[in-house]
Amino acid sequence: MKAMFRPLLSAGVAVAALFLAAPAVAEPPAALSLVGRADLPGYSGDFDHFAYDLKGNRLFLAAEDHATLEVFDLRSGEHLKTIEGFDAPHSILYLPASNRLLVTDSGKTLTKVLDGTSYKPLGTIRLTPGADSTGYDVPRNRYYVVTGGKNADMKQSFLAEIDPASGKHYGDIPFDAEHVEAMAVEQRGGHLYINVTDKNYVAVVDKKTRKVVGNWSIKEAEQNALAAMDEEAHRLFVVTRKPGKLLVLDTGTGATVASFDAPGRADQVAFDQANHRIYVMGGQGYIGVYQEIDPDHYAKLPDVQTAAGAKTGILVPELSRLFIAVSPGDGKTGAAVLQFAVAPAGTAAGTQ
Repeated sequence: MKAMFRPLLSAGVAVAALFLAAPAVAEPPAALSLVGRADLPGYSGDFDHFAYDLKGNRLFLAAEDHATLEVFDLRSGEHLKTIEGFDAPHSILYLPASNRLLVTDSGKTLTKVLDGTSYKPLGTIRLTPGADSTGYDVPRNRYYVVTGGKNADMKQSFLAEIDPASGKHYGDIPFDAEHVEAMAVEQRGGHLYINVTDKNYVAVVDKKTRKVVGNWSIKEAEQNALAAMDEEAHRLFVVTRKPGKLLVLDTGTGATVASFDAPGRADQVAFDQANHRIYVMGGQGYIGVYQEIDPDHYAKLPDVQTAAGAKTGILVPELSRLFIAVSPGDGKTGAAVLQFAVAPAGTAAGTQ
Protein backbone atom coordinates (compact mmCIF):
# COMPACT_ATOMS: atom_id res chain seq x y z
CA MET A 1 0.00 0.00 0.00
CA LYS A 2 2.87 2.39 0.82
CA ALA A 3 4.42 1.89 -2.61
CA MET A 4 1.11 2.65 -4.27
CA PHE A 5 0.71 6.09 -2.69
CA ARG A 6 4.35 7.19 -2.46
CA PRO A 7 4.56 8.91 -5.84
CA LEU A 8 1.62 11.18 -4.98
CA LEU A 9 2.94 12.03 -1.55
CA SER A 10 6.45 12.64 -2.78
CA ALA A 11 5.03 15.07 -5.30
CA GLY A 12 3.60 17.13 -2.49
CA VAL A 13 -0.02 16.07 -2.97
CA ALA A 14 -1.97 16.11 0.27
CA VAL A 15 -4.05 13.15 1.25
CA ALA A 16 -7.11 15.43 1.24
CA ALA A 17 -6.64 15.92 -2.49
CA LEU A 18 -7.59 12.31 -3.02
CA PHE A 19 -11.05 13.15 -1.74
CA LEU A 20 -11.29 16.45 -3.61
CA ALA A 21 -10.53 14.68 -6.86
CA ALA A 22 -13.48 12.31 -6.45
CA PRO A 23 -16.36 13.03 -8.83
CA ALA A 24 -19.14 15.17 -7.36
CA VAL A 25 -22.38 13.43 -6.48
CA ALA A 26 -25.18 14.81 -8.63
CA GLU A 27 -28.00 16.58 -6.84
CA PRO A 28 -31.35 14.78 -7.12
CA PRO A 29 -33.72 16.44 -9.59
CA ALA A 30 -36.61 18.62 -8.49
CA ALA A 31 -40.06 17.04 -8.43
CA LEU A 32 -40.88 19.16 -11.51
CA SER A 33 -38.55 20.51 -14.21
CA LEU A 34 -39.46 23.05 -16.88
CA VAL A 35 -39.27 21.53 -20.36
CA GLY A 36 -41.31 23.91 -22.51
CA ARG A 37 -43.03 27.28 -22.82
CA ALA A 38 -45.61 28.51 -25.35
CA ASP A 39 -46.02 32.29 -25.33
CA LEU A 40 -49.36 33.91 -26.15
CA PRO A 41 -48.72 37.56 -27.04
CA GLY A 42 -51.62 39.98 -26.95
CA TYR A 43 -53.53 38.32 -24.11
CA SER A 44 -54.65 40.08 -20.94
CA GLY A 45 -56.50 39.12 -17.80
CA ASP A 46 -56.88 35.62 -16.42
CA PHE A 47 -56.83 32.09 -17.75
CA ASP A 48 -58.92 29.45 -16.04
CA HIS A 49 -58.92 25.65 -16.36
CA PHE A 50 -57.57 22.98 -18.73
CA ALA A 51 -58.70 19.67 -20.24
CA TYR A 52 -56.91 17.26 -22.56
CA ASP A 53 -57.55 14.74 -25.32
CA LEU A 54 -54.85 12.10 -25.03
CA LYS A 55 -55.65 10.18 -28.22
CA GLY A 56 -56.05 13.34 -30.29
CA ASN A 57 -52.91 14.92 -28.76
CA ARG A 58 -54.69 18.13 -27.77
CA LEU A 59 -54.63 20.38 -24.72
CA PHE A 60 -57.51 22.83 -24.14
CA LEU A 61 -57.37 26.01 -22.05
CA ALA A 62 -60.23 28.34 -21.08
CA ALA A 63 -59.05 31.92 -21.61
CA GLU A 64 -61.57 33.40 -19.19
CA ASP A 65 -60.94 37.12 -19.67
CA HIS A 66 -60.04 36.75 -23.35
CA ALA A 67 -63.41 35.01 -24.00
CA THR A 68 -61.78 32.21 -26.01
CA LEU A 69 -60.86 28.53 -25.90
CA GLU A 70 -57.21 27.88 -26.73
CA VAL A 71 -55.93 24.62 -28.27
CA PHE A 72 -52.35 23.32 -27.95
CA ASP A 73 -50.37 20.27 -29.05
CA LEU A 74 -50.36 18.06 -25.96
CA ARG A 75 -46.81 16.80 -26.39
CA SER A 76 -44.95 19.74 -27.86
CA GLY A 77 -47.01 22.46 -26.18
CA GLU A 78 -47.30 24.38 -29.47
CA HIS A 79 -50.30 26.71 -29.73
CA LEU A 80 -52.58 25.44 -32.51
CA LYS A 81 -55.87 27.32 -32.53
CA THR A 82 -58.09 29.98 -30.94
CA ILE A 83 -61.85 29.35 -30.69
CA GLU A 84 -64.11 32.36 -30.17
CA GLY A 85 -67.77 32.72 -29.24
CA PHE A 86 -67.71 32.69 -25.43
CA ASP A 87 -68.46 35.20 -22.71
CA ALA A 88 -66.29 33.98 -19.82
CA PRO A 89 -65.27 30.31 -20.17
CA HIS A 90 -64.15 28.58 -16.98
CA SER A 91 -64.06 24.78 -17.06
CA ILE A 92 -63.79 22.22 -19.87
CA LEU A 93 -64.81 18.57 -20.17
CA TYR A 94 -63.66 16.52 -23.16
CA LEU A 95 -65.75 13.40 -23.95
CA PRO A 96 -63.65 10.97 -26.03
CA ALA A 97 -66.56 8.64 -26.85
CA SER A 98 -68.50 11.36 -28.65
CA ASN A 99 -65.56 13.68 -29.47
CA ARG A 100 -67.35 16.59 -27.85
CA LEU A 101 -66.31 19.45 -25.61
CA LEU A 102 -68.40 20.93 -22.82
CA VAL A 103 -67.33 24.44 -21.81
CA THR A 104 -68.90 26.12 -18.79
CA ASP A 105 -69.49 29.80 -19.47
CA SER A 106 -70.60 32.25 -16.80
CA GLY A 107 -72.28 34.37 -19.48
CA LYS A 108 -75.74 33.84 -20.92
CA THR A 109 -74.79 30.82 -23.04
CA LEU A 110 -74.10 28.75 -19.89
CA THR A 111 -72.57 25.33 -20.70
CA LYS A 112 -71.71 25.17 -24.39
CA VAL A 113 -71.36 21.93 -26.36
CA LEU A 114 -68.81 21.87 -29.22
CA ASP A 115 -67.91 19.33 -31.89
CA GLY A 116 -64.45 18.08 -31.02
CA THR A 117 -63.16 18.21 -34.62
CA SER A 118 -64.67 21.33 -36.16
CA TYR A 119 -65.20 23.14 -32.83
CA LYS A 120 -68.59 24.24 -34.13
CA PRO A 121 -71.32 24.74 -31.49
CA LEU A 122 -73.80 21.87 -31.24
CA GLY A 123 -76.02 23.33 -28.52
CA THR A 124 -76.13 24.53 -24.93
CA ILE A 125 -77.12 23.05 -21.59
CA ARG A 126 -79.16 25.71 -19.85
CA LEU A 127 -78.69 25.91 -16.11
CA THR A 128 -78.86 28.70 -13.54
CA PRO A 129 -76.53 31.50 -14.76
CA GLY A 130 -73.01 31.80 -13.41
CA ALA A 131 -71.59 28.38 -14.38
CA ASP A 132 -68.07 27.99 -13.00
CA SER A 133 -66.34 25.12 -11.16
CA THR A 134 -67.02 21.52 -12.18
CA GLY A 135 -66.44 17.91 -11.22
CA TYR A 136 -66.92 14.65 -13.13
CA ASP A 137 -68.09 11.27 -11.83
CA VAL A 138 -66.72 9.03 -14.58
CA PRO A 139 -68.36 5.67 -13.65
CA ARG A 140 -71.82 7.22 -13.27
CA ASN A 141 -71.35 9.66 -16.16
CA ARG A 142 -72.48 12.59 -14.06
CA TYR A 143 -71.14 16.10 -14.47
CA TYR A 144 -71.42 18.58 -11.60
CA VAL A 145 -71.45 22.34 -12.28
CA VAL A 146 -71.45 25.17 -9.74
CA THR A 147 -73.90 27.90 -10.77
CA GLY A 148 -75.43 31.06 -9.30
CA GLY A 149 -73.68 33.00 -6.58
CA LYS A 150 -71.53 36.04 -7.15
CA ASN A 151 -70.95 35.28 -10.85
CA ALA A 152 -74.69 35.75 -11.40
CA ASP A 153 -75.27 38.47 -8.76
CA MET A 154 -77.21 35.97 -6.67
CA LYS A 155 -77.17 35.37 -2.91
CA GLN A 156 -77.57 31.62 -3.39
CA SER A 157 -75.43 29.08 -5.24
CA PHE A 158 -76.31 25.71 -6.74
CA LEU A 159 -74.59 22.48 -7.68
CA ALA A 160 -76.23 21.16 -10.84
CA GLU A 161 -76.03 17.48 -11.79
CA ILE A 162 -76.25 16.70 -15.50
CA ASP A 163 -75.60 13.91 -18.00
CA PRO A 164 -72.80 15.40 -20.15
CA ALA A 165 -73.67 13.21 -23.14
CA SER A 166 -77.40 13.95 -23.37
CA GLY A 167 -77.52 17.23 -21.47
CA LYS A 168 -80.22 15.91 -19.14
CA HIS A 169 -80.46 17.96 -15.95
CA TYR A 170 -81.13 15.72 -12.95
CA GLY A 171 -81.45 18.44 -10.32
CA ASP A 172 -79.72 21.05 -8.18
CA ILE A 173 -78.29 21.17 -4.68
CA PRO A 174 -78.80 24.65 -3.15
CA PHE A 175 -76.28 26.42 -0.91
CA ASP A 176 -77.00 29.52 1.13
CA ALA A 177 -73.75 31.08 -0.05
CA GLU A 178 -72.52 33.51 -2.70
CA HIS A 179 -69.19 31.78 -3.29
CA VAL A 180 -68.99 28.01 -3.83
CA GLU A 181 -65.76 26.80 -5.38
CA ALA A 182 -63.97 23.62 -6.40
CA MET A 183 -64.94 20.05 -5.49
CA ALA A 184 -63.46 16.56 -5.32
CA VAL A 185 -65.68 13.69 -6.52
CA GLU A 186 -65.27 10.12 -5.34
CA GLN A 187 -65.09 7.73 -8.29
CA ARG A 188 -65.76 4.57 -6.30
CA GLY A 189 -67.50 5.98 -3.23
CA GLY A 190 -70.81 7.73 -2.79
CA HIS A 191 -69.73 11.27 -1.86
CA LEU A 192 -68.40 14.48 -3.28
CA TYR A 193 -66.74 17.22 -1.25
CA ILE A 194 -67.25 20.86 -2.18
CA ASN A 195 -65.82 24.11 -0.82
CA VAL A 196 -68.40 26.60 0.44
CA THR A 197 -65.83 29.34 0.36
CA ASP A 198 -67.52 32.39 1.85
CA LYS A 199 -68.88 30.31 4.76
CA ASN A 200 -65.57 28.54 5.46
CA TYR A 201 -66.70 24.94 5.38
CA VAL A 202 -66.57 21.83 3.21
CA ALA A 203 -69.96 20.32 2.36
CA VAL A 204 -70.20 16.53 2.07
CA VAL A 205 -72.77 15.55 -0.57
CA ASP A 206 -74.44 12.16 -1.04
CA LYS A 207 -74.35 11.69 -4.81
CA LYS A 208 -77.36 9.37 -4.99
CA THR A 209 -79.75 11.52 -2.96
CA ARG A 210 -78.23 14.91 -3.89
CA LYS A 211 -78.35 15.85 -0.22
CA VAL A 212 -75.76 17.54 1.98
CA VAL A 213 -74.93 14.99 4.68
CA GLY A 214 -72.12 16.81 6.47
CA ASN A 215 -70.49 20.21 6.98
CA TRP A 216 -66.82 20.34 7.99
CA SER A 217 -65.74 23.69 9.35
CA ILE A 218 -62.30 24.89 8.20
CA LYS A 219 -60.67 26.48 11.24
CA GLU A 220 -57.01 26.80 10.24
CA ALA A 221 -57.59 29.54 7.61
CA GLU A 222 -60.26 31.28 5.52
CA GLN A 223 -61.47 31.07 1.92
CA ASN A 224 -61.17 27.34 1.35
CA ALA A 225 -61.41 27.20 -2.42
CA LEU A 226 -59.57 24.23 -3.97
CA ALA A 227 -59.91 20.48 -3.57
CA ALA A 228 -58.30 17.23 -4.69
CA MET A 229 -58.25 13.80 -3.12
CA ASP A 230 -56.52 10.49 -2.66
CA GLU A 231 -59.58 8.26 -2.63
CA GLU A 232 -57.58 5.11 -1.82
CA ALA A 233 -56.12 6.71 1.31
CA HIS A 234 -59.41 8.46 2.27
CA ARG A 235 -57.72 11.85 2.27
CA LEU A 236 -59.07 15.17 0.99
CA PHE A 237 -56.66 17.99 0.10
CA VAL A 238 -58.14 21.46 0.67
CA VAL A 239 -56.32 24.69 -0.22
CA THR A 240 -57.22 28.01 1.40
CA ARG A 241 -56.41 31.53 0.26
CA LYS A 242 -56.41 33.61 3.47
CA PRO A 243 -53.68 32.74 4.14
CA GLY A 244 -52.45 30.14 1.67
CA LYS A 245 -52.65 26.72 3.36
CA LEU A 246 -52.79 23.09 2.30
CA LEU A 247 -54.95 21.04 4.67
CA VAL A 248 -55.17 17.26 4.62
CA LEU A 249 -58.54 16.01 5.88
CA ASP A 250 -59.74 12.53 6.79
CA THR A 251 -62.75 11.86 4.52
CA GLY A 252 -64.28 9.64 7.18
CA THR A 253 -64.36 12.23 9.94
CA GLY A 254 -63.38 15.61 8.48
CA ALA A 255 -60.49 15.84 10.97
CA THR A 256 -57.33 17.67 9.90
CA VAL A 257 -54.42 15.24 9.51
CA ALA A 258 -51.77 17.73 8.34
CA SER A 259 -51.37 21.43 7.57
CA PHE A 260 -48.75 23.28 5.50
CA ASP A 261 -48.15 26.78 4.17
CA ALA A 262 -49.11 27.00 0.48
CA PRO A 263 -48.67 29.54 -2.34
CA GLY A 264 -50.87 32.62 -2.24
CA ARG A 265 -53.57 33.32 -4.84
CA ALA A 266 -53.76 29.61 -5.66
CA ASP A 267 -56.34 28.45 -8.18
CA GLN A 268 -55.45 24.77 -8.72
CA VAL A 269 -54.41 21.74 -6.69
CA ALA A 270 -53.59 18.36 -8.21
CA PHE A 271 -52.87 14.97 -6.67
CA ASP A 272 -50.27 12.85 -8.44
CA GLN A 273 -51.41 9.29 -7.67
CA ALA A 274 -48.39 7.61 -9.28
CA ASN A 275 -45.87 9.55 -7.19
CA HIS A 276 -48.05 10.34 -4.17
CA ARG A 277 -47.46 14.07 -4.44
CA ILE A 278 -49.67 17.13 -4.17
CA TYR A 279 -49.04 20.19 -6.35
CA VAL A 280 -50.50 23.60 -5.38
CA MET A 281 -50.27 26.22 -8.12
CA GLY A 282 -50.25 29.84 -6.95
CA GLY A 283 -50.15 33.29 -8.50
CA GLN A 284 -47.11 34.24 -6.39
CA GLY A 285 -44.85 32.50 -8.90
CA TYR A 286 -44.20 29.02 -7.57
CA ILE A 287 -45.71 25.57 -7.14
CA GLY A 288 -45.93 24.16 -3.63
CA VAL A 289 -44.95 20.47 -3.69
CA TYR A 290 -45.85 18.03 -0.91
CA GLN A 291 -45.07 14.33 -0.50
CA GLU A 292 -47.61 11.84 0.81
CA ILE A 293 -45.47 9.39 2.81
CA ASP A 294 -48.51 7.49 4.05
CA PRO A 295 -52.11 8.57 4.83
CA ASP A 296 -51.06 10.08 8.16
CA HIS A 297 -47.68 11.57 7.26
CA TYR A 298 -46.77 14.25 4.71
CA ALA A 299 -43.62 16.26 3.94
CA LYS A 300 -42.94 19.57 2.23
CA LEU A 301 -40.65 19.27 -0.80
CA PRO A 302 -38.75 22.19 -2.40
CA ASP A 303 -40.93 24.73 -4.20
CA VAL A 304 -40.78 24.87 -7.99
CA GLN A 305 -40.48 28.33 -9.53
CA THR A 306 -42.94 29.34 -12.27
CA ALA A 307 -44.01 32.96 -12.96
CA ALA A 308 -46.31 35.55 -11.46
CA GLY A 309 -49.90 34.59 -12.33
CA ALA A 310 -49.15 30.89 -12.96
CA LYS A 311 -52.11 29.70 -10.90
CA THR A 312 -54.07 27.14 -12.94
CA GLY A 313 -52.85 23.88 -14.41
CA ILE A 314 -53.49 20.26 -15.22
CA LEU A 315 -51.60 17.06 -14.53
CA VAL A 316 -51.41 14.61 -17.45
CA PRO A 317 -50.31 11.41 -15.68
CA GLU A 318 -50.12 9.36 -18.88
CA LEU A 319 -47.29 11.63 -20.10
CA SER A 320 -45.79 12.55 -16.71
CA ARG A 321 -46.38 16.21 -17.51
CA LEU A 322 -47.83 19.17 -15.63
CA PHE A 323 -49.08 22.16 -17.65
CA ILE A 324 -49.44 25.60 -16.05
CA ALA A 325 -51.20 28.67 -17.47
CA VAL A 326 -49.50 32.01 -16.76
CA SER A 327 -52.19 34.69 -16.52
CA PRO A 328 -50.67 37.97 -17.76
CA GLY A 329 -52.77 40.13 -15.44
CA ASP A 330 -50.49 39.26 -12.49
CA GLY A 331 -47.06 40.12 -13.83
CA LYS A 332 -44.92 41.39 -16.69
CA THR A 333 -43.85 38.00 -17.99
CA GLY A 334 -46.67 37.80 -20.55
CA ALA A 335 -49.28 35.11 -21.16
CA ALA A 336 -47.89 31.61 -21.58
CA VAL A 337 -48.38 27.90 -21.01
CA LEU A 338 -45.51 26.21 -19.16
CA GLN A 339 -44.80 22.49 -19.43
CA PHE A 340 -43.08 20.61 -16.58
CA ALA A 341 -41.74 17.06 -16.58
CA VAL A 342 -42.67 15.07 -13.46
CA ALA A 343 -39.77 13.29 -11.75
CA PRO A 344 -40.52 9.67 -10.78
CA ALA A 345 -41.13 8.85 -7.13
CA GLY A 346 -37.94 8.33 -5.16
CA THR A 347 -35.74 10.44 -7.46
CA ALA A 348 -36.86 13.97 -6.58
CA ALA A 349 -35.01 16.16 -4.10
CA GLY A 350 -36.48 15.77 -0.62
CA THR A 351 -38.45 12.62 -1.48
CA GLN A 352 -38.29 9.98 1.16
